[in-house]
Amino acid sequence: MSGSIRAVIDTNALQHNLSVVRARAGSARVMAVVKANAYGHGLLPTALALQAADAFGVARLEEGVALRAGGITQPIVLLEGVFGAEQLEEAARQRLQLVVHDVSQIELLECSGGAQRFVLWVKIDTGMNRLGFPPGESAAVLERLRRLSPAPGELRLLTHLSCANERDDAVTRAQLQRFREATGSLPYAVSIANSAGLFGAVALGCDWVRPGIALYGASPFDDCIAADLGLEPVMRLESSVIAVRRVARGESVGYGGAWVAKRDSAIAVIAAGYGDGLHRSLGGGAPVLIDGRRAPLAGRVSMDMMAVDVSELAGVRVGTPVLLWGPGLAVEEVARNAGTIPYELLCAVSQRVRLVVNRA
Repeated sequence: MSGSIRAVIDTNALQHNLSVVRARAGSARVMAVVKANAYGHGLLPTALALQAADAFGVARLEEGVALRAGGITQPIVLLEGVFGAEQLEEAARQRLQLVVHDVSQIELLECSGGAQRFVLWVKIDTGMNRLGFPPGESAAVLERLRRLSPAPGELRLLTHLSCANERDDAVTRAQLQRFREATGSLPYAVSIANSAGLFGAVALGCDWVRPGIALYGASPFDDCIAADLGLEPVMRLESSVIAVRRVARGESVGYGGAWVAKRDSAIAVIAAGYGDGLHRSLGGGAPVLIDGRRAPLAGRVSMDMMAVDVSELAGVRVGTPVLLWGPGLAVEEVARNAGTIPYELLCAVSQRVRLVVNRA
């Protein structure tokens, strides 16, 4: 469709990436993290493509409800837990597993008398300083949960690494040490590794891994792209040329006149802008692929459009296909040009971008 931006999701790549994760994880079970609309890839179609995963992780209750409504039967872990009696009851109806990270959530379970319906994941804060109990309080927290009447269906333990994307980082080593000191002698299943922990081999040997970005074919590290890890990009963000115009030397293009032609130039206008999730911070010179050939942005990204200098390319016309990221133009490269990370770019893809799922 000419002039229409779309995100094409390759479910074969999703399944390939899951197989790569499993090979890295060894005997550990895999909780596929599909929060935030599966990092922009579509919550339900992504989960349906990843049904070989052992469980799914979501952030919000509504995400878990949507997965159940879509026919997902695997365990679903609510990574932020619940807040209030109504949410607790809904989580029970949906057969969700709960992360417990705050005393208020323990009190909620104590008042409900329904803890036996849940697998509870107790979050230990080993240095992220966001959610979780201090390591020194873990024994008391677990004892309080064990005393619930009736008792929980099962207790498990997890923590979250804050700097695993930095290889051989001292903060990560300290977090691992704190977690092991707090939980090493306890008879519970544990989970530490996110994508960076898994591919950085800093938290192997646990019972569960929780990959997110790796499943979508993007690297958690700044020093490599997904292909270096054996992963395949899942999303192909593409659009097309909607106009081609000549710009004389010395004339400017776009808001603020930020780009000025150094020669008589051909400028292609692309139907894609920050209203679709493209960062306005993508500067002049950042590449796109036009019919498979690199061409630099000319000027600022606007709400619905971006301009590209195609002076060096022959045959560019209205309808010529444009790749904004995907195979051949790694999302990691686009993120670097925007001064951000692949996670943010993928999650920012807006609702008006048409999602096309290529079924395996």
